[in-house]
Amino acid sequence: QVRLVEHGGGTVPAGGSLRLSCEVAGTTYEDECMAWFRQAPGKERSGVANLCRGDSFVADALQGRFTISKDKASSTSSTIYLRISDLKPEDTAMYYCARAAGRPWAGLNGRLYKEWGQGTQVTVSS
Repeated sequence: QVRLVEHGGGTVPAGGSLRLSCEVAGTTYEDECMAWFRQAPGKERSGVANLCRGDSFVADALQGRFTISKDKASSTSSTIYLRISDLKPEDTAMYYCARAAGRPWAGLNGRLYKEWGQGTQVTVSS
């Protein structure tokens, strides 16, 4: 079991930057993927970026502005970051952190991620 808690959302002007964090506490696995997803009002959830065993991937349309990273504090505690630069109004969404335990690779298929945080809201003003 793992607890995921997101922080860092808020209202930011277009063109600005933001760093979201996801506190991860609990049992960790050598094979696991951590990912960020987002869901805008009236739209389906979509994958943003993931980090699997040190390898990172950012969705094609978001490359260049989104960066995922990890800071591991201990065997049972870490933080997953999502840095967003040059924010655009279309980035407005609820951002969720998620884990796919026991998988060396999970892509950005939300169905493979069984553990989710509560989300943090990002609003970009134009």
